[in-house]
Amino acid sequence: MQTVLISGGGIAGPVLAHGLRRHGFKPTVVERAPALRPGGQAVDIRGVALEVMERMGLLEQARRVRTRMRGMSILAPDGQEVDRSTEAVFSSGRLDSDDIELLREDLVRMAYEHTREGAEYLFGDSVTGLDEDETGVRVAFAHGPSRTFDLVVGADGLHSTVRRLAFGPEEDVAHHLGSYLSVFGADNFLGLDDWQLWLRDGDAGFGIMPVRGSTELRIAFGFESAPLAPDLRDGGALRQLVVDRLASLRWEGARLAEAARKAPDFYCDAMAQIRMDQWSRGRVTLLGDAAWCPSPLSGQGTSLALVGAHVLADCLARDRGDHLAAFARYERRMRPFVTLNQALATENPGGPASEASLAHAKNALTLDG
Repeated sequence: MQTVLISGGGIAGPVLAHGLRRHGFKPTVVERAPALRPGGQAVDIRGVALEVMERMGLLEQARRVRTRMRGMSILAPDGQEVDRSTEAVFSSGRLDSDDIELLREDLVRMAYEHTREGAEYLFGDSVTGLDEDETGVRVAFAHGPSRTFDLVVGADGLHSTVRRLAFGPEEDVAHHLGSYLSVFGADNFLGLDDWQLWLRDGDAGFGIMPVRGSTELRIAFGFESAPLAPDLRDGGALRQLVVDRLASLRWEGARLAEAARKAPDFYCDAMAQIRMDQWSRGRVTLLGDAAWCPSPLSGQGTSLALVGAHVLADCLARDRGDHLAAFARYERRMRPFVTLNQALATENPGGPASEASLAHAKNALTLDG
């Protein structure tokens, strides 16, 4: 039985573990966090990714916990409504679509609970070294003892450690898109009832949506910026930068800044894409944002992670014993799909891609191809 180490316990990692286990592999998932990560924005499952969820037996469960918005208001910088829609919202598109929007933490929990009996999970640890030879990859961990695996998959996000160890510095493959995004939760101090608010004030703006039966808010705050200096990228300095930028907003700036300051699930990172000529090297391959991060601006990061995990598991099963052939097949199948979906992020700077472009991109792959 071939052993596969998957670095990253978010969405792509557990979904890959499910597919590998089903095909007779022995997956181990290592996750830096001590437990499942809470919080995060709402994410979308679209097009062919819905079929992945159906094949996993999770589609109906995802539909039960989907967000259910009534519409949205677009606000001027002073908070006055300038437009509204009861047909579509910026976070997920048309409200009558078959696509599913749900909280990231709900999808992560679903994927984990669906796979934990068939995969080994190592929480609170991370990969620190890779040493490959003709028989496998000797993996060093930050806390646990070194172990050897037949294959290693980096599904550890935009700032992937596996990618750095196997391919080199992040700066060689990361392309900054000119802005940062912060996401955090708060009590519903605005009294929103399944209704989103969107506002832009100069080079910054936010989207606010109620969740959990409108008892909580998820706030997504974006601001234009060149890449920040390393000393501003640590958690405390970056949070303070976001707090200060929020406080400068003309509408609800003070309360939003206070919510960001107190939020236990505070997140902020650059809007960037990963663009690589090759996702595999030897016995190591990359998956999800580690390989092709399209950025949240595309709206397709989650769908790409789901589809990529399914395709990689399928390719490894087809070419069992020949990982080089499997990885090559995986790249041939996924790369055109990734390219189309990455393009959604830059098609309409400052706004969403067209419905036609999204409809084409989200369905531009056949799972059994």
